[in-house]
Amino acid sequence: MMNKSEIKTQEKQAASLPAKQWLTLNINGTEKKLELAPWTSLLDALREYLGLTGTKKGCDHGQCGACTVLVNGKRINSCLTLAVMQENKEITTIEGLAQGNALHPMQTAFIEHDAFQCGYCTPGQICSAVGLVNEGKAHTDDDIRELMSGNICRCGAYPNILEAIKQAKGEMNNA
Repeated sequence: MMNKSEIKTQEKQAASLPAKQWLTLNINGTEKKLELAPWTSLLDALREYLGLTGTKKGCDHGQCGACTVLVNGKRINSCLTLAVMQENKEITTIEGLAQGNALHPMQTAFIEHDAFQCGYCTPGQICSAVGLVNEGKAHTDDDIRELMSGNICRCGAYPNILEAIKQAKGEMNNA
């Protein structure tokens, strides 16, 4: 239990935090100015303030991967990072992977291999898969399985996800 002095100290610290601050995020190649509380997660900034609802809120604890996005080409759980920490970085969501009407090779491969069922985890799965190909570490099926282990599919589409990643990896590496 905290004593009165500790409570007063915490209250003073909380009062010194700015209620909101302006920041600029580069989302899918477009700069977006937002006024956010400094404790707003990137996930909440994307979904609640920018209307980019492709990125899903699953567990909100970094355990399911539904919120995976790319930051500077690397995959992160957007529920575990603050939006203010991503200023001046290139953020790509599922909405930003396609080029106009042309789907990203990973998106096409997921469709061709029926690598989803309910679809809830699919945006995070696809962003994570693009990130693991960018990382250049997925050389074997076991590598892919291990690198995708942070993305849960409750429907169990894992064999099809693996095949989709292998197909898209070949196309992405040849491009």
